[in-house]
Amino acid sequence: MYWDIVEVKPEPGYSLFVRFKDGLTGRVQLRTEELTGVLAPLLDEQFFEQVLIDCGAVAWPGEIDLAPDAMYAQVASQSHAPHQAGDFVDRRPAHS
Repeated sequence: MYWDIVEVKPEPGYSLFVRFKDGLTGRVQLRTEELTGVLAPLLDEQFFEQVLIDCGAVAWPGEIDLAPDAMYAQVASQSHAPHQAGDFVDRRPAHS
């Protein structure tokens, strides 16, 4: 899909630089108060920096991933209202 992520770089303050398949680039800011439950490991900065791309989605070890379509919408809109981290949780079944 056009919202597949082809590049991701961790940045200070729980921010990610992302580039999508269609060339759109931007930053996604995760809010620390939303990094709970399955996202809690991301609070560890060293773990956060282990970000990778898995099947077009931003992911971390342990099958933690974020929904690329929600990230695309945030970057494309250039909205000043930050999305909550929970907006990006990928609710697809875990990869085998």
